[in-house]
Amino acid sequence: MAFLVVNGLRIYYEVHGQGDPVLLLHNGFSCAKMWADIYPGLVENGYLAVMYDRRGYGRSERGPEFESHYLGDRFRRAAVEELTALVEQLGLATVDIVGQCEGGVLAFDYALKHPERVGSIITASTLCFSRETMTEFNARKFPKSFIELPREVREKYIYWHGEDYAESFYLLCSRYGGEYGRDVFDLRPVLPAIRCPVLVLYPDRSYFFEVEQAVAFYRGLPEAELAVLPRCGHNIHEHYPGEYVRQVLSFLKRRRQGRPGRPRAEVL
Repeated sequence: MAFLVVNGLRIYYEVHGQGDPVLLLHNGFSCAKMWADIYPGLVENGYLAVMYDRRGYGRSERGPEFESHYLGDRFRRAAVEELTALVEQLGLATVDIVGQCEGGVLAFDYALKHPERVGSIITASTLCFSRETMTEFNARKFPKSFIELPREVREKYIYWHGEDYAESFYLLCSRYGGEYGRDVFDLRPVLPAIRCPVLVLYPDRSYFFEVEQAVAFYRGLPEAELAVLPRCGHNIHEHYPGEYVRQVLSFLKRRRQGRPGRPRAEVL
């Protein structure tokens, strides 16, 4: 197990393989363990897979007053600062980033802050904008108690965060806070400033976000590609891990062959 110290807290990370670095950012409920079926395919194809647990997730320290940190207005900025410190301590110059759900928000925030350090972004099942506050959204989508979750989901939480922390962490992140915050969420105003190539990977029947969210990303990003997976739920990495890896590898290969851009409109 490897740790870096960021802002006085031990942050857990893993590095696998050799080659160009691909940074894997977990979603708002899990930790780096979610990438177990994804990173080996990157390593086998000549990439350096880098992943870590953000503060308070998985094996990383929570630190004092974590709940107020999680609910605070600085949460997203602090996540970017943490990621910046991790990239610098690992000596990574430029990275390609894969962000799952809330991890995609962190990827965009990081690219806005450090555009010179991001080669490309693959965002999967990420919310582009909300029509209500995220507190209202979460209240509709998540059970109010840990015991109401399906057993397999409760077991995931225990696997990710430990038996002593799983329930309290679920109660925190299922109500509000995190990358999506508590109020109305909207990435659309900042998308034109994302200058790197982006692959928008989306399921066609997510329990959480409608597929039109993917189109909003595609329309708003200057250099975007869009891939929608049929008969697929929110957690693409669990439903179709092989296809997830294939899409990432194919996109990275195209990126290295030249920026994709948008095809010229045909005149009939």
